[in-house]
Amino acid sequence: MKVLAASDAYPLWAANYSAETAVSSIENELVAALTPPLAGLRLLDAGCGTGRRLREVQAEQAVGIDSCREMIAAGAPDLKGHARVKTLIADVRAMPFADGSFDVVWCRLVIGHVADAGSVYGELARVTAPGGRVIVSDFHEDAYARGHRRTFRADDGVVEVQHHVHSLSAQLRYARDAGLQDVAAREGRVGASVEPFYRSSGMGDRFGEHLGLPVVLALSFQRSA
Repeated sequence: MKVLAASDAYPLWAANYSAETAVSSIENELVAALTPPLAGLRLLDAGCGTGRRLREVQAEQAVGIDSCREMIAAGAPDLKGHARVKTLIADVRAMPFADGSFDVVWCRLVIGHVADAGSVYGELARVTAPGGRVIVSDFHEDAYARGHRRTFRADDGVVEVQHHVHSLSAQLRYARDAGLQDVAAREGRVGASVEPFYRSSGMGDRFGEHLGLPVVLALSFQRSA
């Protein structure tokens, strides 16, 4: 297995990225629970990958950015006909939006790919309107400590995506420094709902070992007025 930086790994993953995994399924449930009703609101998905999570949202405006050109291209066909959804290539550390452009901002399973997480939190806060919500999810540090990694299969074998561990306390500090107030923190653990993913990936024998392990951390913040 080889380890690649996100900038090198995601172009290889793009074609198959929209397939759900145990981690992405758990993460999606957490974010859904933390996201306020989106009707009439402006939503940004910072690090949207293929934009797959934007297809069904009821936001008045939904924008996704990703630094990987291949990800944006892979998701474009599925977003045709979604007039309120727009995706573009941009870096979460320097987003091409005016201050306060969005009411709700997602940053989902992205922060661990950036060494300087504080710069990301600064940008997330900047583009969020006063009183708006920021929701950040990350690969759980406990799962990483237990040897779990974010991986995918490429033509020449399994690829591990390089991950930077940012503790809960560090992320809360970055958020507060950026002007974000804590709202909620939730853990997503391996449970019965993801057992089918284990079986389909040939890891059914590992499910019992992983049962109860926290694999996703999700944080909700409010932008200070």
